[in-house]
Amino acid sequence: MSTATAPRRSLGARTLLALAWFGASTVVLRRHDPLVGSLIVTDRCNLACQHCAVANLRRRDYPFARLRADMRLLREQGVRILLLYGGEPMLWREGTLRLADVVDEARRMGFAMVNVVTNGTRGLDLPGADVILVSLDGTREHHDRLRGRTYDRVLAAIRAAPADNVTLYMAINAVNLGDVEHVCRLARDLPHVRGVAFNLHTPYPGTEHLSLSADQRRSACASIAAMIDAGYPVLDLRAALPRIADGSAPRPCPQCVIVEDGAQWTCGRCIEVPGLCAQCGFLFAAELSMLFRGDPRVVRDALRTYRRFL
Repeated sequence: MSTATAPRRSLGARTLLALAWFGASTVVLRRHDPLVGSLIVTDRCNLACQHCAVANLRRRDYPFARLRADMRLLREQGVRILLLYGGEPMLWREGTLRLADVVDEARRMGFAMVNVVTNGTRGLDLPGADVILVSLDGTREHHDRLRGRTYDRVLAAIRAAPADNVTLYMAINAVNLGDVEHVCRLARDLPHVRGVAFNLHTPYPGTEHLSLSADQRRSACASIAAMIDAGYPVLDLRAALPRIADGSAPRPCPQCVIVEDGAQWTCGRCIEVPGLCAQCGFLFAAELSMLFRGDPRVVRDALRTYRRFL
């Protein structure tokens, strides 16, 4: 049996030009059209992570027809980058259909990028996805404390991945604050991994014990910046980190939307919780907010950083 790894998918020149036009026209015309759409395919999850407040509420896999309708709606709104979320999206099924079929359907609909966010415990056999964001929350001790004893299983799944489309995804909180360098080293050294993307903990009700203080938030951003300066493969934009650190980054981000079972929110579901938007730790949304407001340093940084990973 062949052990060859599937080649990394690169965006075509036409797609890159279309994304560049979206960005330029958004800045110049002050548009608010969505570019990035997150679709919840199921809220079922096989883990009970300390920091999660949205899994296993309904314990439902949304029907394929519902997912297709939601994806059509996102495409009609202008979304070009799709992220498939859970719960744990690798659990999704309907008859003989699996998540790979949802990825294929999204491709047929014309999304420029189709990405998946997973806890990595159900394997990573999705070579059709552009990027698989695999949650890895620090050292073995801290990851297992937050997510249950899954650290070794996740690393084994990454090593066995059939395509070079994996990105590590770490949520920094009060437990794993000191583990940024550890995860950056894994992103550099593990096979099939393009890099690492960081978030800060968003304190949904019931998860406040993991909140970062103002000083810890600044420390986390300083650690990410230091790793970027040291040449580690970090996807976050260094130019955006000072405003993320001091909490002044604009939010919510109208260019990001999230859809679950036909319901839609701007930026993220935290927008429904009073006061939580101001404490949001979703770095990508903050970065896009600054990018599409035309911050010249963030624009330059985005062109340099995203070009390496797209």
